[in-house]
Formats: sequence, structure tokens, C-alpha cells
Amino acid sequence: MMMRLTSALAGLVLSCATAVAAPLSGQETYDLLFRNGTLDEVSRDMALVYTRQVSNALAPEAAERDSGKVALSVGEGESPLAVLELRQGEKYRKLGQFPASVGNPMIMFFYESTVRDMAETAGGSKFYIRNRVKEALVQPNEVTMGEAEFDGRTVETQTVTMQPFAEDPNRAQMRGFGDLELTVTMSEDVPGWYLSLVAEAPGPEGGDGYRSEVTFETLEEVEQ
Repeated sequence: MMMRLTSALAGLVLSCATAVAAPLSGQETYDLLFRNGTLDEVSRDMALVYTRQVSNALAPEAAERDSGKVALSVGEGESPLAVLELRQGEKYRKLGQFPASVGNPMIMFFYESTVRDMAETAGGSKFYIRNRVKEALVQPNEVTMGEAEFDGRTVETQTVTMQPFAEDPNRAQMRGFGDLELTVTMSEDVPGWYLSLVAEAPGPEGGDGYRSEVTFETLEEVEQ
């Protein structure tokens, strides 16, 4: 039986009033986003549960297909694997497994999902899109220090925003995804490090477009 222990969605509000930006080198950007050891303190008896909510004006059926809960559990052993599973009501679908020693794979799931969604919606080469996103992950950037209300208390956060196609010569053909923004908010006080991961792009005519938001929701006891 799975048991809910904490909930993070209620009262999640980022505080802009306290936000302070600081420059990061490309390596510092990557190290912050792909921080090692973020699963080391997570009990192997617990699963991290995230909510993924997708809206896509150009592909509403795909958005419904991909929305749901994403559960992350970590196995035992010398080289444990982190297993991701999509839950949609009574339906469960395995999303993949990753070495837990390198950190929380939600960041990889997030950007790979965005790459796939963009390729399906706007067309173009998935390999080209993935390479542009990977380049953005290692470019000099800024980290914004702020605060958020999380689980009934105020926690310190760090936020990085990337625009992979801002200077892309093909952006006009990307059906709004030329303005894609990837925003990752992290906190030492959130199990697994990631508080929210958001990908957002306007529609091709400036109206409703695409949004994918992954938000940490809760820790659950793993059914034995």
C-alpha cells in the first residue's frame, strides 16, 4: 500500500521580491542543473512523485497522453537504478531507468520529453532539436536566487532559464518553438533537488501554444 507523506503542490509560490541573479559559467550551469548526489539521501523505501501537466494547442491528444504522475523509485545494490513510471489513474507505464549515482534523472526526462514534444508538434529533426537543447545546458547563464512556499514553509530556491533557439537561424519555421523557454527551479530543501521544471512556447500566431510543467508533489512509501 502506498502512503502519502508530504505534499508540495499546495502553496507553491515563487517570490520575485527576493530574487537576486548571479552569473554562471557554462560548466557551472551544467553542474547546477545536473547536480550529483541528489538521490543519495532518498530512502530506498520511498518514491519521489511528480505531477506532469502538459497543454498543447497544436496537439491536444498528445498532451493528454503525456499528463499524469511520474514516480521515481531507487533500487538497492552497489549500482542502483532510478526507475521512472508514468501513472494515469489505474494505468502505469515505465518511462525508463537510469543510474542513480549520477543524480536525479528527472532533468533528463524533462528535456527529452520536451525534445520529443517539439519534434512531434513543430516537425524537424529530433536530433537537431536535441543538440540545440544540449548546447543550452552548457552555455553561460544566470542563476536567480529566490524563495518559494513549499510544504507549508519558505525555502530558498535557485532558478535557471534557457532559450535554446533564441539565435537559431531556423526559428521562424518552428511554429512558436523558436521562443521556447526551459525553466528549472531547484532547492536544497526539496527531496531530489528539483522543485519544478517548465517548458513553454507560444503558439505560431502568438496565442496558446505549448506548456509542460513537472512539479515535485510528494514522497510515497514504496509497496513491498
